[in-house]
Amino acid sequence: MATNIYIVRHCKAEGQPPEAPLTQEGFEQADELARFFTDKKIQRIISSPFTRAQQSIKPTAQQLGVQVELDDRLAERILSSQPLDDWMDKLAASYEDMHLKFEGGESSQEALRRALAVIDEVKGGDEDAIIVTHGNLMSLILQHYDDVSGFEKWKELSNPDVYHLSFDEGSNLQRIWR
Repeated sequence: MATNIYIVRHCKAEGQPPEAPLTQEGFEQADELARFFTDKKIQRIISSPFTRAQQSIKPTAQQLGVQVELDDRLAERILSSQPLDDWMDKLAASYEDMHLKFEGGESSQEALRRALAVIDEVKGGDEDAIIVTHGNLMSLILQHYDDVSGFEKWKELSNPDVYHLSFDEGSNLQRIWR
């Protein structure tokens, strides 16, 4: 039997801090997500503890009657604790060198390792799940399962976005958000 994991990027938010809420458009997108998941058999929802991630999945959780589990391992990756004027170039470089690390930040490999630990726990069970995270971490997961992803894929992600990752004699990854 296949395990299905739906990897969700949060809806449109007012900013990047952990406490940044969704915009009005983001709340409307969260309702759209709930409609999108209406026919899915979800038994588990695991979310980043960031406000925008929790608010993105709340209508879905209420509709499906599933309690949201918060997991720090799904929090957005910190590229650096210091402001970086050329952060886009540095971010791009971090996809090329997965061990590249900036001051106070986390390498792509470190961030991916924590995200994959969540996925491994889910795929080891028999429940279909939604995992709610952020663009950078999501793109690292996508790159892991689809080697043509990476920095360019990160730039293409929408808010929200949904990928279906299924495990049945291997893995299969597919974008399912419109």
